[in-house]
Amino acid sequence: MSMSVQLTPHGEELLKQQLAREPGCSAGEVIERALETLVQLKSSPSTCGQKSVAEAVDDILELRKGNRLNGLNIRDLLHEGHKY
Repeated sequence: MSMSVQLTPHGEELLKQQLAREPGCSAGEVIERALETLVQLKSSPSTCGQKSVAEAVDDILELRKGNRLNGLNIRDLLHEGHKY
C-alpha cells in the first residue's frame, strides 16, 4: 500500500535534519523508524502508572510529616546545621 503524506514546514525541516545525519537512508525509512519508536513509547509499561506532579508533591509532603531525629524535625535540623 502506498500512501502520500504532506508534511508541515516544521516536519519537513525535522526530516531534512534527520536525513542529513543518516546519509543513505530514505525519507520513508526515517519516518518508519520514528513511528516504530512512537509506538514503543506509547505502549511502554514504564509510562503507565506515573503520578502527576501534584500527586508526587503530595506524597513527598506526606512522607515528611512526623520524620524526626532525636525529637528534631527537619526545620530544626536545618537550623542546627546553620549554627556551625
